[in-house]
Amino acid sequence: MGWFWQALALLGAVGAVFFLFNNMIQELQTQRNIVFSYGWVGQVAGFDISESLISYDNGSTYGRAIVVGILNTLQVAIVAIVFATIMGLFWGIVSISTNYLARRIAIVYVEVFRNVPLLVLLYFWYQGLFLQLPRLADAIELPGPTFLSIRGLYIPWGIPTDSWNGYLLALLLGVLCGAGLVVFLRQREIRTGQTYFKTLWGLGVFLLIALFGWIALPAPLTLSQPVKEGLRIVGGNAYSPEFISLVTALSVYASAYVAETVRGGILAIHHGQQEASFALGLTRLQSLRLVILPQAMRVIVPPLISEYLSLTKSTSLAVAVGYPDFFHTTAKTTLNQTGREVEVFLMVMMVYLFLSLATSALLNWYNSHFQIKER
Repeated sequence: MGWFWQALALLGAVGAVFFLFNNMIQELQTQRNIVFSYGWVGQVAGFDISESLISYDNGSTYGRAIVVGILNTLQVAIVAIVFATIMGLFWGIVSISTNYLARRIAIVYVEVFRNVPLLVLLYFWYQGLFLQLPRLADAIELPGPTFLSIRGLYIPWGIPTDSWNGYLLALLLGVLCGAGLVVFLRQREIRTGQTYFKTLWGLGVFLLIALFGWIALPAPLTLSQPVKEGLRIVGGNAYSPEFISLVTALSVYASAYVAETVRGGILAIHHGQQEASFALGLTRLQSLRLVILPQAMRVIVPPLISEYLSLTKSTSLAVAVGYPDFFHTTAKTTLNQTGREVEVFLMVMMVYLFLSLATSALLNWYNSHFQIKER
């Protein structure tokens, strides 16, 4: 009978949601003469977006503006996750170092950035640092050439040519071959017990195919370098101070939590594992890479899922510095112009729900397929 009560509870919950939603639609129509509809998505937006990964102008539709916002959010989230993971792994390992000074510095880093609100960090990087950089005419020139000013970061960038689409297929082939080799070597490790440099072999195969594709195809990319011309910089690719400050704040804030997760995962492995690796002649670095971290990943990955989900949702704070992410372009600009509060916020909730579930599904797949299997 357990299934009956579960089905009854599910039907009750669905019925309650349907009743509330239907009541809301009827109230909108009777009280405000508004018909629930997403027909406005195809209308001309009429506003500009300062940063876009795809072509967009004020003659584009609201739907395209929403897509631009989603892509900007994904760009910030992916870049911040990569940097937060790298920094968190580094500080997590340093925090258990035998060097007293390095260990104390790592602890101070984690405690400072973990206990300062993210919004405060965001304003600090934006108002206190990036908006205090010199003007464009006096931009700081770094190797690359790279320019840093109050207008943002200008870096060299590759411009696709006619052979770029073919080169993308070569890169895809390289990824598939590299991943297939990693899986093959992993299965071989399980069967034979012999250790292979799986990641290095997989990366090597990918780079080899990428290099062959670059040689076989006529210049898939042409390098565009930023050049200072009077009061402007032309060429290359520009990242606004809003984007940089948002990525920096999210990366630093999340890296403190990732570091604690890494530290806890390493400490969860019995000390005898490290002593046994030393007895086999492994160095401290080899012991960490080949023995400790592979086992610690089973403890590290599940909490990382929550950290990455939190980071992805925290990108909505971009509205505080004016970066045109999904929340800014949809729940602020689009809402102000259309007046469609219900439709807009339903869309916002569904998109963030999808992003969170997709991130969780990807990491759960990694956790289930790449954790160490017990013999």
